[in-house]
Amino acid sequence: MRILILGGYGHFGGRIARTLAADGEAAILVAGRDLDRARAFVAASPAGAAAMHPQRLDIDAPGFVSALAATGADLLIHTAGPFQGRDHAVARAALACGMHYIGLADGRAFVAGFDALDAQARQAQRRAITGASSVPGLSAAVVAAHLPRLSRLDAVEAAISPGNRTPRGLATTRAILGYVGQRYRVLLDGRWRSVHGWQSLRRERFSDGSARWLARCEVPDLDVLPRRHPSLRTCDFRAGLELRRMHFGLWLASWAVRGGLLRGMAPWAGPLLRLSERWLEAGSDTGAMLVRMRGIGLDGAPLTLRWELLLPGGDGPQVPCTAAIVLARKLMRGELAGGGAGACVDLFTLGDYLAALEGYQVRTALFEES
Repeated sequence: MRILILGGYGHFGGRIARTLAADGEAAILVAGRDLDRARAFVAASPAGAAAMHPQRLDIDAPGFVSALAATGADLLIHTAGPFQGRDHAVARAALACGMHYIGLADGRAFVAGFDALDAQARQAQRRAITGASSVPGLSAAVVAAHLPRLSRLDAVEAAISPGNRTPRGLATTRAILGYVGQRYRVLLDGRWRSVHGWQSLRRERFSDGSARWLARCEVPDLDVLPRRHPSLRTCDFRAGLELRRMHFGLWLASWAVRGGLLRGMAPWAGPLLRLSERWLEAGSDTGAMLVRMRGIGLDGAPLTLRWELLLPGGDGPQVPCTAAIVLARKLMRGELAGGGAGACVDLFTLGDYLAALEGYQVRTALFEES
C-alpha cells in the first residue's frame, strides 16, 4: 500500500509516518507544502527511512486534485490542521482519486457534517474516516469498552491535559484558541445549553497524585457521543494546561472574548505559542486523560466509572496519532471491508488502541467512584 500523509513532517504527521514506515509494510509519502522540510524529515528518520518518500503537495494550490491523483496513493492521512472552518474538499478529492481517507480532525462542525460524504464513499467502495484522534477516536473506544458494566449510560465527561514539556504545534494552538470565550452548545441534564469555551473551571486529581485545572472545550464528542448513545443526558469535555499561569491566563482571556473586548483568540496563536515555549522547562512531561461514565449498573444501583490514561516520559503526543495508525494497519490487512464515511467510532477496540501504544510509557486505570 502507498500511504500519503499530508503534513507528514509535522507534529503529529511525523510520528504517524515514522511508525508506519517502521512497520515495513507500506510506502510512505511524506507530503506538505515545503518539499525541503519533507526531504529533511526523511533524511533524519532513523527507522524505515527507505520506505519514506518526500512529496510536495499543497491542498490550497490550483490543480491539487490532479497532483493528488498523480501520487498513486491508496490511502491519504490528513494531519494538516487546523480543521476548524475547513470544508471536506480534501476528503472528497481523495475519494474521487480512489483513495481511502483518514483525518485527525478535532473540529466539531467538521466531524459532525462528515456523513455528507457517505454516498460518495460507498459508491467508491472506500473508507473515509474523520476524528481519528484522541477525540472521538479514543474516547469513544473507552466508552464502548466499559459500557457492558452499565444497564443505562446517563453521562460522559472527559478531559485531556498534556504535560507542559510536551512539544506543541501552531495548528493545535490555533484550534484551542479558536473556541476560547466562544459560545457553543452542550448536552447537560437532558437539555442542550449554551456554555463558553475555556470557562467552568474544575480541578481533577489523578492516580499519580498530580492535580490539573480543567476548563470547557468544544470537541466532536459533544455531538458524536450523544448520537451514538441516545440515553445520554450529559456529555461534557474539558482540557487543561499544566502551568497555572497559562491555564488561568487563557481563562481570563475567555472573559475578554465573552465580554466583547476581543473578537477571538485565534489571531494570537503565534505570539502565545512562542511565549509558551519560553516555559518548556517548567512543569512535567506527563500527559493525562480521563473519561468518566455515569449511569445505572447491572444491579440497578447508580454507578460511576472513571478511566484514566497517564503518559509519563513525554509520550503524550503519540496518543492523538494512534487512531490513524490503527486504522491504516486495519486497511492494509483488509479488516475494514466495504465503503462509507463517518466519525471514528466503532472501528477498533480500546484493546487495539492500547496494543498500538506498546513500547511507550502508558499507564491506564479504572476506578469506581462514589
